[in-house]
Amino acid sequence: MTIRIGANPIGWTNDDLQEIGGDTPLEVCLAEAKQAGIEGMELGHKFPREPEALKAALAPFDLACVGGWHSIELLNRSAEEEFALAKPHRDLLRAMGTDVFIVAETSNCIHGKRGMPLSRRPKLAEGDWAGYGAKITALAELLAAEGLRLCYHHHMGTIVESEADIHAFMAHTRAPAQLLLDTGHATWGGSDPAALAARYRDRIGHVHVKDVRRDVMERARAEDWSFLDAVLGPGRDIGIYTVPGDGMVDYASVFKALPDYAGWVVIEAEQDPEKANPLHYATMGVQNLKRFLAEAGLR
Repeated sequence: MTIRIGANPIGWTNDDLQEIGGDTPLEVCLAEAKQAGIEGMELGHKFPREPEALKAALAPFDLACVGGWHSIELLNRSAEEEFALAKPHRDLLRAMGTDVFIVAETSNCIHGKRGMPLSRRPKLAEGDWAGYGAKITALAELLAAEGLRLCYHHHMGTIVESEADIHAFMAHTRAPAQLLLDTGHATWGGSDPAALAARYRDRIGHVHVKDVRRDVMERARAEDWSFLDAVLGPGRDIGIYTVPGDGMVDYASVFKALPDYAGWVVIEAEQDPEKANPLHYATMGVQNLKRFLAEAGLR
């Protein structure tokens, strides 16, 4: 598979705070994504979860199903329990012909709590990483037996947020567990996404590309904002995330560190659509992304 450009609908309709973009019909999101040059979509809360209905929704716009987020609670469950609970999502992805199974630990996450500052996010004790990593690997093995790839999404407000968290996660898991490299979460969490790409290129199975507005990030850190307050932006101000090429991330370096990557590169610039027109930003993101990929010799 060569590199294909996808998108997450979160630029049109927010999943964590569903009233943001809540009035935007799914058909508008899909039509604008196609117009912007997107080839496939990740799932969001407005998408049908029955294969034939999902195929019918995507077909008029000739968009593929990239995959979708699945919340896990391995801090409280076994890998076998989590695998069983994921059956509807497993079945949907396989029916749609995609193997990208995105997971993140949400049993104690705070990114969906608008009043909760990120300084209060959960952290895993050093002695707990080995047991957690073993569960992740076991779940990845169960999914791999069905032809699915576990791609773990490091995310602000969760136990895998900082550079140290990512290194601990990778040290205590093994293939077939893969990392979803998210340039926006990496940058805000204090990591260099190009350095992560270089270090873990053999286990990076999926890539999310959202850029970071440095001034908003610095203010969010200084004033200890919640994740959602930073994403949506205070008052009339725009939020922390944007599309590739509109912020501080050095995408040419990120892609040069992934010379053998093949798969989806997904624009996931969650913004308030009232402040950041989704079609305008998606179009800008696709154009910039194509340029960065070409500079790195990947397209």
